[in-house]
Amino acid sequence: MSLTRNAEAAAARTAGSRWLALLARAGFVGYGIVHLLFGWLALQIAFGNSADDGDQSGALRTLAAQPMGRVLVVAIAVGLLAMAIWQALEAAVGHRAERGNDRRQERVVSAARAVVYLWLAWTAVKVFARANSDSAAQQEELTARLMESAGGRWLVGVAGLALAGFGVGMVVYGVRKKFLKRLKTGEMSARISRLARRLGMAGYVARGSAFATTGLLVVLAAVDYDPEKARGLDAALRMLRDQSYGTILLALIALGLAAFGAYCFLQARYRKV
Repeated sequence: MSLTRNAEAAAARTAGSRWLALLARAGFVGYGIVHLLFGWLALQIAFGNSADDGDQSGALRTLAAQPMGRVLVVAIAVGLLAMAIWQALEAAVGHRAERGNDRRQERVVSAARAVVYLWLAWTAVKVFARANSDSAAQQEELTARLMESAGGRWLVGVAGLALAGFGVGMVVYGVRKKFLKRLKTGEMSARISRLARRLGMAGYVARGSAFATTGLLVVLAAVDYDPEKARGLDAALRMLRDQSYGTILLALIALGLAAFGAYCFLQARYRKV
């Protein structure tokens, strides 16, 4: 028991590190930049002008192609890594204000966030190194391999349902404005508080819609035995564009993704870290 308590105490001291907090806040700025570019790519897809994948890896490649862009990509990778460490520590010893099942659920969510931030940091590193960072193609290849194995199609289908459920949960999270409890609302003016609420709602609903559509495509890929449908967010956005009123719907999602990027900038200042 003493070893467990010592490990938790060490993790808590690390979580309280001023430098880790500063890097995590910087990571929110980088995360915001990625989502602004993500929204821009989605808007280009809506009007048939996209030259890259409409996902986070495409956004990072777009940034890397700009003057000083690769330096910014490295800075974003460092910030995202700090965010991953922060959320991993939250999963291990955090959320002490919660009790029982609420705390367990929050720790699971923090663990999932840590995985997402770590994956994005690794993607940024690959973009900097000019390695293969095409996440859409990688997801299609992984899906194809899984479906070739025994029970693979069932596994892909379950993963798709989980992703769709995650997306729906994100929409609910945004509509119910549950993100506000993560912010230092007491330090906000009335105007900033109103802005944070509106940007957060639009951002989470847009992201959740994109992830739910992606999950649906993964399920369809398993049912139809068609790995090309499982190309992640890029395929989901392109599928939305091809529907009736798809251009309008996708343009709204693009604006929502940009709103989430702006919300990340507010989190860099007001998020409880």
